[in-house]
Amino acid sequence: MDTVWTWELPDYCAKYGFLTEPKGLTMREAERIFQLDPEPPAHENLNDYIIKAVQSRELRWFSFFLHCYENRLNGRIRRFLLREGLDHYNPERFLDYKMECVLAMLDCLREYDPAQGADFLTYAHHFIGNALLTCRMQEEAGSFENVDEYKAVRGIAWLYNQSGQSEQAAIQKYAQENGCTEETAAKFLALAKQNRSRVSFYQTIQDEDSEETGEDVSRDDHWDYAEILWNGIQAEAVREAFEKLNYREQTLLEKRKAICMTCGRVSPISTRLTFEELAVLFEGSTASGAERAYRKAVEHLACLLTEAEVLHVIRLKRNSQTKRKKRIAVAVYLYQVDNDGEWGEISFDFEAGTAEIVRLAEWDTTSSKTFAKRVILTLLGIEKSHIQENMMLLFGV
Repeated sequence: MDTVWTWELPDYCAKYGFLTEPKGLTMREAERIFQLDPEPPAHENLNDYIIKAVQSRELRWFSFFLHCYENRLNGRIRRFLLREGLDHYNPERFLDYKMECVLAMLDCLREYDPAQGADFLTYAHHFIGNALLTCRMQEEAGSFENVDEYKAVRGIAWLYNQSGQSEQAAIQKYAQENGCTEETAAKFLALAKQNRSRVSFYQTIQDEDSEETGEDVSRDDHWDYAEILWNGIQAEAVREAFEKLNYREQTLLEKRKAICMTCGRVSPISTRLTFEELAVLFEGSTASGAERAYRKAVEHLACLLTEAEVLHVIRLKRNSQTKRKKRIAVAVYLYQVDNDGEWGEISFDFEAGTAEIVRLAEWDTTSSKTFAKRVILTLLGIEKSHIQENMMLLFGV
């Protein structure tokens, strides 16, 4: 193929507004940074955008591809961050990983030849995985020469952690399976042990290329459940709050979330109990009753974490009176911060995607205004069908 690309990656990203200042970035913005308005021309096959980009040498077709692929890319990044035990609700980190993936795909676009018969995403899949690992590598405490060495360190650390064997046995097994010397394997394990002060021995499956096959991800019995569930919030505070719940509340939370708060084991989400199964645990209860009890347990735990100054809780309830302004229906929500004080009021026009603060909670123009803005961003950022009459929003301190 004689296609010649003359563009520079940073120039392209800047041209299309992809290199944005992350300060004040919201997760909604990070997840929708490639969305175009108006929408691009529709194609049944996502690969058609890439083929046109190659044939025309116009990268606007690549921007059309990103518009359609963004949701899937978001999902792949979220799954990777979750497996790594990282904060996948951090917009800045999320965008860093995302842009690294996009740059990897742009590099792949230089070499992609549609005549070979493979879809672009099939060709780029391995390189996107390497991009995610490169971002992760840069956050590690250890120093690695390249991503290949980092993969090797992850591999032997995972093998050593899962096998339960001695260091020498793990070194011999790794060397045999990967065709390297025991000296090289020992070097990789030494790097892993040096890095352990920052990250527990890797507890995810090492074949990153299989991450979209539906293969279950194994977890170690001593995985830090608090880090997964609370994304960096103080683990000790979570444990103390959980211990204050009664037996039924603890059972509902553990069985529904598929965790053991005693040993820290996190089971696959597919093993969590349904509300019908939870009802069986407590004789005389119904599925709807079990669901109500579960939600009360979640609310009780959130209140305890609020008292411990770990979380902020915002309660929302819809005003029964619907206002009309210039023939436009406006939904009015009352909100209260941290279960205390006077309720504030916010009106929403979900059709237009706008909102107006009518009255701040407790008439506080400082902190309450910040929470009011968070309420607005949250409600305008989710599907209208998911918005309920009564809601509870949680934010880290």
